[in-house]
Amino acid sequence: MSRKRVQEKKKFSGKKKFVKGRAVKQKAVKPKKREICEWEKQGLIREGTFIGNQKGFGFVEVEGEEEDIFIPANATGTAMHQDHVRVLLGKEPKKGKRQEGTVIRILERANQEVVGTFQRERDYGFILCDNQKFSKDVYISAKNSKGVRDGDKVVAEIIDYGDASHKPEGRITENLGSINAPGTDILAIVKSYKIPSEFPVKVINQALRVPDHVQEADRDGRLDLTELRTVTIDGEDAKDLDDAVSLTKENGIYHLGVHIADVSNYVQGGSALDKEALKRGTSVYLADRVVPMLPERLSNGICSLNQGEDRLTLSCLMDIDETGCVVNHQIAETIIRVDRRMSYNQVREILEDGDTEISRECRELVPMFFLMKELSALLRGRRHNRGSIDFDFPESKIILNGAGRAIDVQPYEHNVATDIIEDFMLMANETVAKEYCKGEYPFVYRTHENPDPERVESLLTLLRHQGIQVQKAGEEISPKEIQEILEKIQGIPNEAMLSRLILRTMKQAKYTTECSGHFGLAAKYYCHFTSPIRRYPDLQIHRIIRDNIRGRLKREGKTEHYREILESVAEQSSICERRAQEAERESDRLKKAEYMSYHLGEEFDGIISGVTAYGLYVELHNTVEGLVHISTLSDDYYTFDEENYELSGELTKKIYHLGQKVRVRVADADALSRTVDFTIVE
Repeated sequence: MSRKRVQEKKKFSGKKKFVKGRAVKQKAVKPKKREICEWEKQGLIREGTFIGNQKGFGFVEVEGEEEDIFIPANATGTAMHQDHVRVLLGKEPKKGKRQEGTVIRILERANQEVVGTFQRERDYGFILCDNQKFSKDVYISAKNSKGVRDGDKVVAEIIDYGDASHKPEGRITENLGSINAPGTDILAIVKSYKIPSEFPVKVINQALRVPDHVQEADRDGRLDLTELRTVTIDGEDAKDLDDAVSLTKENGIYHLGVHIADVSNYVQGGSALDKEALKRGTSVYLADRVVPMLPERLSNGICSLNQGEDRLTLSCLMDIDETGCVVNHQIAETIIRVDRRMSYNQVREILEDGDTEISRECRELVPMFFLMKELSALLRGRRHNRGSIDFDFPESKIILNGAGRAIDVQPYEHNVATDIIEDFMLMANETVAKEYCKGEYPFVYRTHENPDPERVESLLTLLRHQGIQVQKAGEEISPKEIQEILEKIQGIPNEAMLSRLILRTMKQAKYTTECSGHFGLAAKYYCHFTSPIRRYPDLQIHRIIRDNIRGRLKREGKTEHYREILESVAEQSSICERRAQEAERESDRLKKAEYMSYHLGEEFDGIISGVTAYGLYVELHNTVEGLVHISTLSDDYYTFDEENYELSGELTKKIYHLGQKVRVRVADADALSRTVDFTIVE
């Protein structure tokens, strides 16, 4: 190491580590093997995943243990977010306090590279990591900076993880461009979450060999439904149309057809296309782009159910009686020809606005749309009666200009047309799952476990403090009881906030090979069948269904093959889904903060959506959420009432509580840190 390099590291590191501008004395923990063995005998050693925090401290999640272990900033060692670590437990915590610990060894590094903004200091620099869970900046020497400019978004390989007195060190491997260039901010998120965005040449070449129209040989053995009146109903901007619907009614029986693109006909198991699809797991929908699971030639071409084009499909054809019960069904390989590509807004307009231009243009389809509305209400009512939980809070719709800047944020409301498609897809998913569960075939299910009883009790206590009378009959809460709580809070000012708290109490749904039901839907059988263009589990079960229809499952030994691979398919799909959800949330937070940065000093009405010891979170009508830090509440000294989720002033007795309407002024907004700060307007 050169003398200059040593001087630089001494100058900017010294004997202390730096945590976002603050120096924190770091413990030097290098225990001997003998000591570790002794601690293990005493039950003081744990292994788990380190979860970082921008303030320098962290937590370690230990599998099978409900409580995380708190790691103070001076006890993290060189651990970085998601590292697998070994921890020495501290003293027995006092009642109500969390167990503390010290990281004594890194068992496996989770991060070989970081993504962030390069900050130049003469001929060297630092990377300010985009991931807020990385508290340490990464040092970049002159020879490893590749000439990048101050403010560029970069990807860097970590070449040294540092120690008690040195920051991590990296080498620039990719310059993503200026932070001010259109799309660079979202590209950085793609890179940060390690989402594959470029298809390998082999995959592209294989996609190019896929025909752009249905081959005559592919029609053999398929049920021809090209004369059946069929429509797609999607968002205005959708290009990958993987589901179509048809509906008739005779003698009191609804004949519902849910027709799903047969992607498995073009993506063969084990092919380059298939391996890449499994690697990606799902399409990722970010503010300014879609990172697709399949190449566009397939997703927007031969696999998309485009109007007027013959397309191969797997159809779930259901006969439903007037109580909403499926009395008969058939899952078949089919070929369809969509009569009309409809948008949600067009169908809503037909059903709610009477005689309009679009209703006159689609007059032959109008009776079917009203029949769909009728059946949708029937299916929704049946689900409601069995206890299905319906979280109805607005999602965000972010409008960008040509330069990729956020110019508006709006709540994205569900309507009668989105309900129709949701109800029909849910019915198909349940019907398919029931057949394959009862048949004991190898399969991938969508499961949602019962919530943790302790978390439920905490939720019920909070709700009671909010004046909402709730109770549960048994030891475990039922979906019906959750549904009743949602009905009780309907229409109150803090409905959306309480709905989110209830949602956070639920466990996360995942993919499994066991058919253990879906708590949120109060469904005994459930799978994902309806989106094979953008979700790998759907594509996987389509292969199984086709093999079963054609009698290949047992005859060709496919059952054993599927039993061998499906556990890893389910696990990989769940991991990729969580990664996509986190990236999508990060993208939304960034663009919301960017949008609010153009409105500094402006005032808005909002509702208190969260109360903590350090301040209030306020959500605006457009779904943007920001923090009113307690230090800005200068009219009094406020204390936090944890039981009632309130801040109360000692002198004025003023109280800020969940659901309270307030007027706020935008004090600051930072797209880099994804934060928005408000102050209360008196």
